[in-house]
Amino acid sequence: MKLKELIFLATILSLTGCADGPTESAAEFVGRIDKEGTELSKELDAAFWVRNTYITPDTAVLAAKAGERGLEFESKMVNQAKQYKGSEMDSMTARAIELMLRGSSAPAPNDAAMRAELAQILTDMEGQYGAGKYCNTEGECKELQELEAVLADSRDYDELLDVWQGWRQVSPPYRKQYQRFVEIANQGAQDFGYKNLAELWKGGYDMDSNTFTIEARSLWDQVKPFYDELHCHVRAKLSETYGSDKVPLDGPIPAHLLGNMWSQTWDNIYPIMEPYEGVASLDVTAALVEQGYDEVQMTKTAEGFFTSLGLPALPDSFYQNSMIKKPRDRSVVCHASAWDIDSGNDPRIKQCVEINEEQLGTLHHELGHIYYYLMYKNQPSVFKGGAHDGFHEAIGDTIQLSMTPSYLQKIGLVDEVEVSYEATINKQMKLALEKIAFLPFGKMIDEWRWKVFSGEIAAEDYNAGWWKLREEYQGIKAPITRSEADFDPGAKYHIPGNTPYTRYFLSFIMQFQFHKALCDAAGFDGPLHECSIYDNKAAGEKLGNMLAMGQSKPWPEAMEALTGQRSMDGGAIIDYFGPLNSWLKDQNKDRSCGW
Repeated sequence: MKLKELIFLATILSLTGCADGPTESAAEFVGRIDKEGTELSKELDAAFWVRNTYITPDTAVLAAKAGERGLEFESKMVNQAKQYKGSEMDSMTARAIELMLRGSSAPAPNDAAMRAELAQILTDMEGQYGAGKYCNTEGECKELQELEAVLADSRDYDELLDVWQGWRQVSPPYRKQYQRFVEIANQGAQDFGYKNLAELWKGGYDMDSNTFTIEARSLWDQVKPFYDELHCHVRAKLSETYGSDKVPLDGPIPAHLLGNMWSQTWDNIYPIMEPYEGVASLDVTAALVEQGYDEVQMTKTAEGFFTSLGLPALPDSFYQNSMIKKPRDRSVVCHASAWDIDSGNDPRIKQCVEINEEQLGTLHHELGHIYYYLMYKNQPSVFKGGAHDGFHEAIGDTIQLSMTPSYLQKIGLVDEVEVSYEATINKQMKLALEKIAFLPFGKMIDEWRWKVFSGEIAAEDYNAGWWKLREEYQGIKAPITRSEADFDPGAKYHIPGNTPYTRYFLSFIMQFQFHKALCDAAGFDGPLHECSIYDNKAAGEKLGNMLAMGQSKPWPEAMEALTGQRSMDGGAIIDYFGPLNSWLKDQNKDRSCGW
């Protein structure tokens, strides 16, 4: 979900010839935007796709100009849409007008010069991130994927530290640009009728910003006790590995020891955390390599899960036009993303696929976006989107929860599936290091941005504010002294890429809620963590019907259509991880937890 959320409201882009006043009815206005936006989006899609897959000065110019044009149209659209507030109109038109007025992640100011500057800044920041490398004192240079591999595999404290701080040299050059982005985007939000960009972002969930803030906090409170148990155990095991002088048992965990560049997921340190050594160890990566999987076969395997549910096969254009292998001859943005090109007629993914288990899971995630695009492609353009942005992120992850050992056995990637208490705990530990470890990170990214947008965190305190929140939510700390000469938030793609992040927190909650509902629809009778909906048409029909709604209805209606509930709920997480939660409490009973 990348392109249309970078700079302008998804698929509602064209306002060529807009009049200054409401010379057409609200329904006529919406209909015209639907038609014109569909056409113009083709041009803008192309510009941003090329910029992400061919990072050159020339593509930067093209993307910046396209972005500027999109921002201008968006600004005009919002200004005209405001004039219909309070007018009589049918419910569908009213929904469309409401979505237009929510704006985008980077709202366009009414000032033309500021719009041009905003487009240029966004293009520049993303390009600098995508071309980022770290060169050590020996002159050896590594791109992000190579650095991530070191963090995943090495257990050398100093090597990990070198790589961690090395990547964070990429972001300080665009710190001032980010500060200027905040100023301009806040002006755009005010021109849209919001206090600041934080209020606009939080207002995109069919509830006011205060209600949403309370709702998000309530979800976090549901799952925080489980996270605290996991954190306590992980800290103890890392202290055993690296020494209590490096990992004290009464404080935050150094951020570079968790197997991930941003400490957002911890599954790469599973070998250190494995509860029962060697039990139910499924080496999916080895199987993929041994069986000669390539990037296309990996992608087709993920597609096969969706088609097993009765959903349609991907169009031929998907494989012709996607970038699923890192090119050798140019710089690209490798961060995996799904693209709704030409309003569902040319869906694509951009991913530098490697032959391993993690990348197979990522492909299932990205195809979740693709199938959302395909299922709502017949909706008017204003309704082509997730019920809210967390829905879009949750679909592929819901499918990932069905990538159980039994599923892997069915598709021939494992031969035997061991069933035992020890096997269950091992599997749940590995998944919790990915899913539960992520939750506070998913929450704090936008907590930081909301405070930045509102002015609560001043520009001169960007880095200090960042680490304060990381310690508060995650219980981690910077391994070396950081200062305001650094810009550590910018070392995470979604900051320079300006992609809202609360969607991921919500999706990590909802995916378990969705999983439970789909397992119920499939008639599964057993522990939730053992369920896979692979090859179940009843579950597929329920999922497909919800996806086809797009954002034509407020999200509680989409939630109800799939789950029978009208609210987001973390209860399914506690149900799913029941065995591991009990095991962790037993392990921690004599430890001092918290930080």
